[in-house]
Amino acid sequence: MKSELQGKFIRLWEKYFSTHELPITFYYTENPSGSIIVPPKRVHHSCLIAEIQKVRSGASLAFREDSLACGGAKRYLGYTNDIRENFRYFLSCGIPGELEGERYKRTPEIVDETQLHLVNIGAEDKYIVFKRWDKLSDEDSPDAVIFFCTPDVMSGLYTLTNFDTVEPTQVTAPFGPGCASIIHFPYLEQQKDDPKCIIGMFDPSARPHVGRFELTFTIPMKRFEKIVNYMEESFLITKTWDTIKKRIESKY
Repeated sequence: MKSELQGKFIRLWEKYFSTHELPITFYYTENPSGSIIVPPKRVHHSCLIAEIQKVRSGASLAFREDSLACGGAKRYLGYTNDIRENFRYFLSCGIPGELEGERYKRTPEIVDETQLHLVNIGAEDKYIVFKRWDKLSDEDSPDAVIFFCTPDVMSGLYTLTNFDTVEPTQVTAPFGPGCASIIHFPYLEQQKDDPKCIIGMFDPSARPHVGRFELTFTIPMKRFEKIVNYMEESFLITKTWDTIKKRIESKY
């Protein structure tokens, strides 16, 4: 991470978004130095979204496959292609008297079809490291920047993303679990020449682990660098944004 970019964004964020928390980042690496390595999980289930709340407070965490208790997280983060038994029923209607379904898809057949389109990131033996923006070092190379934000903050990020493009769908909200919306889809976008940003955290299973007024807005690093460089020529310098900034400062 270039220290100039890091410092510039912190200065501009404080100027235009006031006291709203800094974003967190993630990247894959074989050397997670400077991060706390999360030990293997022995519990049956633990949501990654709950665990990375510590990163928002300043902790730097490194996960591997055995650090993750959720099978979905292992798949969407690229560590395995395995699917739990009866997953097609788990995500849909369940099995009466045997398995309660989440009912996120109408039928098992729809679940089957969605899984055919899942792209494996291929993390293999690598760690995935989560760090808050101000905790990044020169050696770190983030894949994406994740904002946990209120509607007003998201309004600013969304409008910034569309500032230099004629494309009306520069932001997308693909269906998937919470971890997919902040890691899987943004990582895949980062591999493209013109990556899109992702609005996420609509997953009802992940919602209890974030604030009731929070969603996520994740910006692939290629796009993020461009955004930082034109913040001071955008709507952020207008009286319109001053009004919104005051409401951000008031925390409702």
